[in-house]
Amino acid sequence: MTSPHPQAAGQRAICFIDGQNLFGAAKDAFGYTYPNYDAKKLAERVCRDHGWICAEVRFYTGVPEPRDDPFWHRFWTAKLAQMGRMRVVTFSRALRYNSVTIKLKGGAQVSTLKGREKGVDVRIALDMVRAARQRRGQVLVVFSQDQDLTEAVDEVRTIAHDAGHHIHIASAYPSSPTYPNMKGLDKTEWIKIDLATYDACIDARDYRPKKKP
Repeated sequence: MTSPHPQAAGQRAICFIDGQNLFGAAKDAFGYTYPNYDAKKLAERVCRDHGWICAEVRFYTGVPEPRDDPFWHRFWTAKLAQMGRMRVVTFSRALRYNSVTIKLKGGAQVSTLKGREKGVDVRIALDMVRAARQRRGQVLVVFSQDQDLTEAVDEVRTIAHDAGHHIHIASAYPSSPTYPNMKGLDKTEWIKIDLATYDACIDARDYRPKKKP
């Protein structure tokens, strides 16, 4: 992970976690097959390593409807409920499914349904702007590599500039030698989360529904 930013040390940080983006990066970087992170612990660890006070953790994710995928619906329902008990602010939206065609080896093609998030990145952007306007923190840490959030970064900087104060913005994401996406959000400090840091923040609870014997 990167070293603490000297001008932001000791300041209040608000963490915005894109749950699906974080999981996708952890899967590609570390090989994990389900979202096994403890969102609050990971946010607090990143803040502590950079000398920031973790004042607020906000978590966002798409969740499949029970009729579409009962397994992952139950998983996210339980995980989000636990986050709420830990005073993490959560936001969820139903996943929308589209038919996609996948080409197999040998040239054969199959169609499958793929879930897509709608409105999650918009909500993160709105909450970032609202936090800047309300001056709730001097640091915004976005756990995402979704470049669609770059416009929100620009807006936060404009709000801070017009108000005569500074907001430090960072983008945190899993990183490993085998993970090809090494970029955080444009115009932010990039915080690369290594395997040791991630593993120290794995959730001890497993929310995957147990299969009936």
